[in-house]
Formats: sequence, C-alpha cells, structure tokens
Amino acid sequence: MSRASRKDDILQAALACFTEVGVDATTIEMIRDRSGASIGSLYHHFGNKERIIAALYLAGTGQYAALLEQGFAAADSAEACIKLLVTSYIDWVAANPDWARFILHSRGRVEASELGEQLHEANRLHYGRIHQELAGYRAQGLFKAMPSDCFASVIIGPSHDFARNWLAGRTHTQLADCRELLAQVAWDSVKA
Repeated sequence: MSRASRKDDILQAALACFTEVGVDATTIEMIRDRSGASIGSLYHHFGNKERIIAALYLAGTGQYAALLEQGFAAADSAEACIKLLVTSYIDWVAANPDWARFILHSRGRVEASELGEQLHEANRLHYGRIHQELAGYRAQGLFKAMPSDCFASVIIGPSHDFARNWLAGRTHTQLADCRELLAQVAWDSVKA
C-alpha cells in the first residue's frame, strides 16, 4: 500500500472512531485497530493523536479549498464566484457530514496544537486565494463597501449557521435543498 493511501486509511479510521466515541475517548490503539495499520506505521505517519487530529482537520479543509479551486477555473463573473463559495461549502458538508462535524468542533484544538501554525498558514493561503480571485471584481466596484474582514462572514455566515444546525439534526430541511437559496442570499448580501 502506498504511503498516501495508508495515511488516508488511518485518517478515515480516526474519523470513524471520533464520530463513534468522541475525540477525547478515542485512543491510538482504537485508530490502529480500525485502520489495520501497525503501531509503527501510525507513529511514522503522524507521531501522536494530536497530529492525527490536525491532519484530519487540514485534509478536510483542503478538500473544500480544492473544490473552490476547481470552481474558480470555470467561474466567469463576480456572482458566480460568490455563489461558488457557498455551493462548494454546502456540497462538501453534505457529502462529508461526519468530517464536517469534526471540523466544526476541532478548530480550537488544532489551533492550540503543535500544528496550529500549519493551520494558520493554510488559512492564510486559502483566504489569500479567495481575495485574489475577487480582487478584480472588487476593483470594478461590483461589491458593496464593507470591511474586508467582514466580507467572508457576510457570504458564508448563513450557510455556515444552517449547516451547523443541519449537522446537529435541528433542521427539517436538507442542507442540499437550500444550496441555491443560500448562494443567492450570499450574492444579494454583497453585490453593489
């Protein structure tokens, strides 16, 4: 088995354990048993449980970033870019609910870990890429004037809130059924 697939097996086993018994109650032995990896392989790839947590977090947020990157290649307007931010998020969360729950509850833990700086760098690159993609449209005056650090919250806030409630089982409506509505709300909130 290649390193990438063994690492992925370990991460997916960790996610299953975290989902079933919680992050704190999960042990390295449980992850090892679930993944079929040797203890040596697990420590070789990650070193400890905190690194597994951080790697799983970064892999999930990286998948969302990759969806955006693919979408930006085809987006040809300010509206398409803004809607893409929402639809990519919703698509990823709907396809990966356990992973999304894990990410929602693990950010602080990853930030406080030895890989916290790696998370900050990944976020810096991610938001920099979004800013770069939207800069031309912003220069054309296609967005409402607002503080730049508020812009992302205005766009993704309603989707994030609904996704959080959906993941917790507090909605009757499926997240995917609100995809177009939430994308339109985001666009209406920022268009000039």
